[in-house]
Amino acid sequence: MRVSGVLHLLAFIFALVATWIFISSYISFNMKTLRLPRWLDLDSQAIPVVRTKCGLSKPCPDNFFAFKISSGAANVVGPTMCFENLVIMSPVKNNVGRGLNIALVNGTTGIVLTQKCFDMYSGDVKLLVKFLKDIPEGTLVLMASYDDPGTKMNDETRKLLSSLGSSYANQLGFRDSWVFLGAKDLKDKSPFEQFLKNNPDSNKYEGWPELLELEGCVPQKRKAWPSVAAQ
Repeated sequence: MRVSGVLHLLAFIFALVATWIFISSYISFNMKTLRLPRWLDLDSQAIPVVRTKCGLSKPCPDNFFAFKISSGAANVVGPTMCFENLVIMSPVKNNVGRGLNIALVNGTTGIVLTQKCFDMYSGDVKLLVKFLKDIPEGTLVLMASYDDPGTKMNDETRKLLSSLGSSYANQLGFRDSWVFLGAKDLKDKSPFEQFLKNNPDSNKYEGWPELLELEGCVPQKRKAWPSVAAQ
């Protein structure tokens, strides 16, 4: 009986050890043969992340300034302006307002000179006229509408905006959407401009057209502007 018991115990231990070896070998084999799909094999390939200034769809070449301008959305969300990866004006910075939002940038160095907003519904348009007349030569001018950019617009203001390169200043009216980048000494029309008329039949928001977004690369030498288009 004792010999039989020992034999049974040894047989049990042998079976247990054999089973453990088999399971270990099977798991090891499957781990070695298991292959992830190539698109999931993150260790075998590097995924390049291209970061562009102002989040542009593609980077700007050398000697170009990157910019992005978004108009306001109805009278709810204010406009945003970014230049060379610097957010100049935005609702988060709490420096935007109803009417025309304007930022001035040195056209050679890319340094921001100032930013202001002008109420074009109930404000004094003379303040805007003086501001536009005082813009230094060689200055880049970024503009974005918010809510109503046109009620207080007069002939003198339209003429000054047109002299900066705007093609739509003469049409700008009540609750229109408008984004623009021009320059004080620009001789031709700027290629950096978008305009959307307030039209009850096509407005995206009740009483307002949809917001506009303008992005592009501004050459430091503005003589090259006619051959450069906004993205």
